[in-house]
Amino acid sequence: MRKRFLTLAIALVVGLLICRAPAFAGEADVLKVEARKTGNQAYHFSVTVQHKDTGWDHYADKWDVLGPDGTIFGTRTLYHPHVDEQPFTRSLSGVAIPAGVRTVTVRAHDSVHKYGGKVVQVELP
Repeated sequence: MRKRFLTLAIALVVGLLICRAPAFAGEADVLKVEARKTGNQAYHFSVTVQHKDTGWDHYADKWDVLGPDGTIFGTRTLYHPHVDEQPFTRSLSGVAIPAGVRTVTVRAHDSVHKYGGKVVQVELP
């Protein structure tokens, strides 16, 4: 009887861990940002993100470029998980940023936790 109870308890714990696996991937973190001016108030951003993608159920799915007041100037949507490519870098061109804005913040988003990981603030060239 005791052996059967122990087996059931272990199975229950393993099952709970499997069901909660997406939450263990944590939040998406921005590690590095490179900004380059490409035209009149237009910029190109290369952003390195790290997230423990587990597959389609939990992955980094976008990053945003924000102004000091929280205005979103650009979003790079990530259409698939990067399970075997961590960290990864993706770019976004043609981001229009108004004159007078000197710094922007880049934040990442994941499909479970949404926002909340590390952000990077970058001074525009």
